[in-house]
Amino acid sequence: MKKAHLMACSGAAALMLVAPAAFAQSSVTLYGLVDTTVRYLTNADSNNNGLVAMGEGVETPSRWGLKGSEDLGGGLSAVFRLENQFQLWSGKLDNTSNQLFQRQSYVGLSSNQYGTVTLGRQQTPFFEQMGNTYDPLTVADFWQDSWAYNPVGPFLFTNSSVKYNGTFGGLQVEGMYGFGGVPGSTGTDSMYGFTASYTTGPVSADVGFQQNDVSGKKFNILNVSAVYSVTPTIKLLGGWLHSQDNTGTVDFAEQQSGAPALAAAAASPNRIDDNFYLGSTWQATAPLALTFAGYYGHARNAAMLDGGLGVGINYSATVLAEYSLSKRTEVYGTVDFTRGNGAYLLDYPGRNNQTGVAIGMRNLF
Repeated sequence: MKKAHLMACSGAAALMLVAPAAFAQSSVTLYGLVDTTVRYLTNADSNNNGLVAMGEGVETPSRWGLKGSEDLGGGLSAVFRLENQFQLWSGKLDNTSNQLFQRQSYVGLSSNQYGTVTLGRQQTPFFEQMGNTYDPLTVADFWQDSWAYNPVGPFLFTNSSVKYNGTFGGLQVEGMYGFGGVPGSTGTDSMYGFTASYTTGPVSADVGFQQNDVSGKKFNILNVSAVYSVTPTIKLLGGWLHSQDNTGTVDFAEQQSGAPALAAAAASPNRIDDNFYLGSTWQATAPLALTFAGYYGHARNAAMLDGGLGVGINYSATVLAEYSLSKRTEVYGTVDFTRGNGAYLLDYPGRNNQTGVAIGMRNLF
């Protein structure tokens, strides 16, 4: 008995010694940000009244998430991420489909040498590249700042998807496939997309393509983008987004809240959009960052107010000033102006132009 007791004690001691090392190879992190603004917007309804309201941040919707990794040895790790998006000013989930983890929910394997493969609900390669690197406003949240991305807006996240991300020197490649889940038709409601970006010295460039199937009809978007670091504190950004929609979703996705009602039968069966953007970011001082962005869009064969199909032009300009109070907290102010004609008249609640002024606060944790 004494021998058995001694062996049990020795085993327990060994486990106590080994356990810290084992747990040290795994990690789970709670992270997120809270961001909201108070904003004044002109021509916010059909009577052209101004609106003062609290809402989402100019660049970043509020979110929280869990991410983790486990070292499997030999440069291989298991990874996961669960990310939720919510309305700070109301406390509600920021979606209408009751998704707890709207932004991301995936699990996968990551290799130091060969890249990462993940499975689940994920951001598309297009969204990751534009939001992280190539758009001056990181694919902003206000309609007046982000309308150029509204064509692809319904297709920025994909359920039941597998994604690969690999970096080889200055080259980064991402590829993604979403399973449609329709019996007897592997292509229906599926998606695929890829991006390839290359960085050399102060220049980084990206090209990407994405196709989504909606009940057998296609939405395609092609992007070409670039960033040039003039100095360590000044960057110039520019790009072109070309999309073609046969699904009838873009005409609805382009509309902002309060815009004229559009009947499903009036949506274009073959809308084509060409959107261009230019911008710059400038870290003027250690706490002060300034962003300037301009967007220009041309729509063809798009739904019109009179019920027909035609062309339209929309453009906008935005200035954003961010002041860091600490590494985690900042306050900011932004001014934007947008104007449209032709098919874009369908996207404005009142007059065909709007000016927005907002102040906001963001905290990261």
